[in-house]
Amino acid sequence: MIEVAAKKGSRELNLQGKLTNQIEWLPDSIGKLTGLVTLDISENRILALPDAIGRLSSLAKLDLHSNRIAQLPESIGDLCNLMYLDLRGNQLASLPSSLGRLVKLEELDVSANHLTSLPESIGSLARLKKLIIETNNLDELPYTIGHCVSLVELRAGYNHLKALPEAVGKLESIEVLSVRYNSIRGLPTTMASLTKLKEVDASFNELESIPENFCFVTSLVKLNVGNNFADLRSLPRSIGNLEMLEELDISNNQIRVLPDSFGNLQRLRVLRAEENPLQVPPRDVALKGAQVIFFLLAFLELLVTICDKVCSLVFSFPFVVFYRLLFNT
Repeated sequence: MIEVAAKKGSRELNLQGKLTNQIEWLPDSIGKLTGLVTLDISENRILALPDAIGRLSSLAKLDLHSNRIAQLPESIGDLCNLMYLDLRGNQLASLPSSLGRLVKLEELDVSANHLTSLPESIGSLARLKKLIIETNNLDELPYTIGHCVSLVELRAGYNHLKALPEAVGKLESIEVLSVRYNSIRGLPTTMASLTKLKEVDASFNELESIPENFCFVTSLVKLNVGNNFADLRSLPRSIGNLEMLEELDISNNQIRVLPDSFGNLQRLRVLRAEENPLQVPPRDVALKGAQVIFFLLAFLELLVTICDKVCSLVFSFPFVVFYRLLFNT
């Protein structure tokens, strides 16, 4: 197939699931396909790629998902026009530093591998828009991740992350951040500068608190901090600043009180607050949804206003004089 494609000068080659079970290695002749723009070798049993893969200088899309690749050749960095690279579902334990030379890369998926770290050179991928690194064995993200200034979507769930680097705050284009199913105890305060962030999923972690300045991220539409269980006991007081918020999941935590500013979340349509020891508002009220909570908070605010005015009247000077004259005291 490869020889035929080379003779024809093919721009696309689709070998998805077409290689026999006996083929575990690609021949060096793959390097002859210098005009190839799209190459799909997914869903086979390939163990490794030849160094010759680096000769495919015109390649823009390379799909290698669902193979048994344990290591990438350094020559992968020679694919100077590559924009899309799918490596999910392989057996990679590391990525070569040469990956940083893929300066045109926009999408990278290395989920469902055995990665324990990412190369620092990943920070050289200035055009990268989508990075999926879920279901690996990552303990941390490199600080250089902050140099990926074009990144719009970062999915790093199902790892062993204990924290996010402060450099996350430099991802000025980020809209979606998912770090569910990790061991993260706190979100970096630098996230306050992420003015385009729309969705955060930090569920199933060990969050102890949410920084007060996180509420400066007024572009946020979806926030999931559910299932942090015994660790998360409160929400930031200024959560009402998240005026664009439509969905909020705080379920399965230890939250007892919703902040006074909660009533300002007028766009909130979905609220999941079950399995919290809520006292204000009462748990049974919270389970009825956002609109019921808003009504209750507004009612309580009205009561406080009325009480304040009554107290002001009772203890005003004219009222005291009238009371003494009336009762001759």
